Amino acid sequence: MDDQNKNLILATVLSFLVIMVWFVVFPPPEAVVDPNAPAVTASEGVTPPAAEQAAVVTDAATPSAEAPRLTIDTPALRGSISLLGGRIDDLELKNYTKTIEPDSDIVRLLSPVGKQDAYYALFGWGPAGQLEFSDVPGANTEWMPAGGGTLSPGQPVTLRWDNGKGLEFERQIAVDAEFMFTVTDTVKNLGTTEARMFPYGIVARHGVPSDLENFFVSHEGIIARADGTLEEVKYKDVAKLPFVEREGAQAESVEATTDGWIGFTSKYWMTVLIPEQGKPFTSVTKYVQSADIYQTEIRQPVVSIAPGATVSTASRVFAGAKEWETIRTYQNEGGFSAGEKPIGGFIDAIDWGWFFFLTKPIFSVLHWLHAAIGNMGLAIIALTFILKLLVLPLAYKSYVSMARMKELQPEMEALKERAGDDKQMLQREMMKLYKDKKVNPAAGCLPILIQIPIFFSLYKVIFVTIELRQSPFFGWLKDMSQPDPSSLYNLFGAFPWDAPAAGTILHLIFIGVLPILLGISMWLQQKLNPAPADPVQQQIFAFMPWIFMFMLGGFASGLVVYWITNNIITFTQQYAIMRSHGHKPDLFGNIRSSFKKTPVPAVKAPPEKKKK
Repeated sequence: MDDQNKNLILATVLSFLVIMVWFVVFPPPEAVVDPNAPAVTASEGVTPPAAEQAAVVTDAATPSAEAPRLTIDTPALRGSISLLGGRIDDLELKNYTKTIEPDSDIVRLLSPVGKQDAYYALFGWGPAGQLEFSDVPGANTEWMPAGGGTLSPGQPVTLRWDNGKGLEFERQIAVDAEFMFTVTDTVKNLGTTEARMFPYGIVARHGVPSDLENFFVSHEGIIARADGTLEEVKYKDVAKLPFVEREGAQAESVEATTDGWIGFTSKYWMTVLIPEQGKPFTSVTKYVQSADIYQTEIRQPVVSIAPGATVSTASRVFAGAKEWETIRTYQNEGGFSAGEKPIGGFIDAIDWGWFFFLTKPIFSVLHWLHAAIGNMGLAIIALTFILKLLVLPLAYKSYVSMARMKELQPEMEALKERAGDDKQMLQREMMKLYKDKKVNPAAGCLPILIQIPIFFSLYKVIFVTIELRQSPFFGWLKDMSQPDPSSLYNLFGAFPWDAPAAGTILHLIFIGVLPILLGISMWLQQKLNPAPADPVQQQIFAFMPWIFMFMLGGFASGLVVYWITNNIITFTQQYAIMRSHGHKPDLFGNIRSSFKKTPVPAVKAPPEKKKK
C-alpha cells in the first residue's frame, strides 16, 4: 500500500469519526411530573442576600387564568399579564410559527399556572427587618390597574397595591418593539417607621418542558452569567443540586458584583432576568421537588425606606427569540430604548459551543451574506466559497504535494524492488526521496483535517441559530435547518403518499435529492485518481461515497448544500492543480474502469505428491 493511499484511508477514518459523533444518542429525558398538579410556588420563600431574618414560606399558587388580565400587543408579541402577582405568563411570538405549514399555530413561549408547561416571570418584594410576607407584594398579590389596559411599545401599564399599613407599591411595566420588558417597582413609605425590603424577580417552569429535545448539540435548561462567567446547567443537573435549608429547596446561589443575568433557554427561545447592570445582585437556581418547579431568581440588595421617602428599582426580562442581531443590540447598545445599559455577554445566550471562535465569525459572515443575497441556501454556497478561499494557500500546498506524490510513483516502485524485504532500508530511502523532492507525504490529510472544525462549526451554526430555522432555498427545500424532505420512497413526490418522517430508519434509507447529489459529488471527486491496485482497497473506496450519502441523509439541508458545494470546489481545485503539474486526470477512463469487474487472482492448488 503506497503512502498516498495510506493518507486517504487515514483521512477517511478521521471523517468517519467526526460523522459518527453526530449519531451519539444520549439517555432520554427523565419522566416529567404532571405540571397541572397542585403547585407550590417558592416565590414567597425568597430570603434576602444579607443576614436578614426571614422565614421560608410556601403557598399554593392560584391558577392565574382566573385573575383579571391586561393585554400585551407589540409587533413581535401578543399575550396578557395576570394581575395576580403581576405575572407575565401568557406570551406568543407573532413572527414565528411551529411549522412551515400555512395554517400552523404561532409559537407559544409563556403559559400560566394550570396550563401545560406552565412557564412565567414575576416580580415582587421580599420582607426584611420587621416586615412580614403579607406586608409586601408577592406571587399571589392582586394588583389594581391604573390607566390603560393594553401594553405596547411606548404605552406602559401601571399597577398599584396598598398594604394598608402605610406602604404604597406601584409597578410600571414597559415593553419595546422586540422582546424586552422593563419592570420598574416604586415603594412610598407613608408610615412612621423605617421599612426594609429587597426586590426580586423570578422565572419559573413547572416540570421539564414537554418539547425538550435533549440533544447534545444544543443546551436546554438554565443559562446564567455573573461577572463575566457563563454557566449552563441542564434540567437533570438542577434536580441534583444539594438541598439548602435557607432556600427550602435544592438550590445554588451566586453573588455577582457588576453584571449578569439568569433564566431558561432552549435552542431558539429564552426567558432571562436582567437586573440593573453595574450593581451587585444574587442569582439563584432552584428546584422545588415537592411541586416539580424549576426556578431562577435575581435578588437585589436590601433597601431602607425612611418615613416619607420613596424608592424605585428597575429590572428587565427578555422573553422571545434568540435573534442574533436583536441580542447583539441589547449587548452593545442596551436595547432599542434610550437610557438602557448594555447587557454584558448577552450574545453568549446563543449556544456557540466549544468552537465559538469559529462559529461566531462564521455566523456573522453568513448573516451578512443572507442580508445581501436574500436567500439562505445561496448564502451558504457563497460562504463555502469564502471558506475555501481562506484555506486555499494551505489546500494548494496539500494538492501540490499530492500531485508530486503521483509523479514519484515510478521511483517508489523502483525503491520497493531494490529494498525487497528490507523494510528499514525502504523506509530510509523513502524519507530521503521525500526530502530531496520536497514532498510531504502527510499533506494529503490536511484538507480533511482543516475541514473537520469548519464542518463542526457550520453544523452548530445551522442547528442552533434561529436565522436558519424555516429559511427556504428553492423548490421543495423550504427549511434549511431540516433534512431534505424529498424521498426515494415516493419517487420524490411522483407517488401520492408521504415520505418517511425525518429521524426514522425509513428516512435514512429512502434518502432525498440532496444526499444523492452529495454521493455523486464525492464519487466524481474520487475518480480524479485511478483506483488502488489492491482489490480490497478498491472495494473500500468504491463504497465510501455511498456510505457517506446515507450517513448524511438525515442532516440539515443547509449542511448538505455546503458539503456538495465544497466537493465541487475541491474537485475543480484538484483538477486544475493536477493539470498545472503536467498530469491530466483521466476522469472518464477512471469512471469506466470502476464498472469493470476486478479479476480475483486465482489460487493455485498445491502440487500433488508423487507416489513412491
